[in-house]
Amino acid sequence: MALGARQSDVIAAILKRGLALAAVGALAGAALGLAVGRLARTLLFGVGVIDAGTLVSVTGLLLVVALAACTLPAWRAATVDPMISLRCE
Repeated sequence: MALGARQSDVIAAILKRGLALAAVGALAGAALGLAVGRLARTLLFGVGVIDAGTLVSVTGLLLVVALAACTLPAWRAATVDPMISLRCE
């Protein structure tokens, strides 16, 4: 944690970075999924090649899991006392 930073600033910075990575991964995964879906038409049963509901729900689930995975480390980083961290180094 930077000296003088508020806890909310630290949490926001960590969540912003984590969710930005998840968003890039979601976009890349959606594009790759659409491309591979066209190649694997014979293996898809009951789901269309471009099924918007499935694509949106999986992408939303990914972003919710990414938010949950970033929240605990962000909270821990925000509650660290900078002076204690500096003394340990």
